Amino acid sequence: MKHPRRKNLSKTAELPHPNPYALMLMNEYKNKAFDEDRVEEFKGSWREKVLGVEKDFPVDVEIGTGNGYHFAHAASKNLKRGLLGFEIKYKPLIQTIRRALKAGAEDNAYVIRYDASQITKVFEKDEINNVYIHHPDPWSKKRQWKHRLIQEGFLEDLHSLMRPESFVEFKTDNEDYFDWAEEIFENSKFKVEFKTRDLHNSERADTNFITHFENIFLRKGQPIFYLVAKN
Repeated sequence: MKHPRRKNLSKTAELPHPNPYALMLMNEYKNKAFDEDRVEEFKGSWREKVLGVEKDFPVDVEIGTGNGYHFAHAASKNLKRGLLGFEIKYKPLIQTIRRALKAGAEDNAYVIRYDASQITKVFEKDEINNVYIHHPDPWSKKRQWKHRLIQEGFLEDLHSLMRPESFVEFKTDNEDYFDWAEEIFENSKFKVEFKTRDLHNSERADTNFITHFENIFLRKGQPIFYLVAKN
């Protein structure tokens, strides 16, 4: 079963010359943003140890927060749901949590620096609810396809970690990646509930939050490809 192939993620604590955002991760935002080592300490206990909530409290995940506009929106509009954001790059990681805090999500939003392809090291079975995957790297060249996040093995892992009746929301501006992902979702344990090749001219347009990447491509006339799959 195929999983994404990734290089080992550098450890923040071992950086010889950490940039200002890495330093913020380790210091100023250490209670809201977790590095690679701390993340694994919370496996199976995110609600209890991080959010301080009951076991039935919903906890959603955004994979690849980018600059954090969607993350801040989702966290601030859903204060009775936890939101954990995966991001590898230091600057967008800090930008994401800053935006969420500024938007009023002081208690329910946290970010983590971790490779999402290794998500089973972060969560236990049935630990998370909805998952957002917006504009992941398409790895456009054929020799790079093995690096794409959406793979058979990744969806198998994700399905096992999500609670019943949860959903995955997938967006991309890359048609080839959408074709790839659509086939893998259709052959997975997930049930595809909705899909469109032009989100902004679909029935979901009015309820869609336009991400930073979407704005860029919409100005170019590029359609957004969209899929929702239920657990």
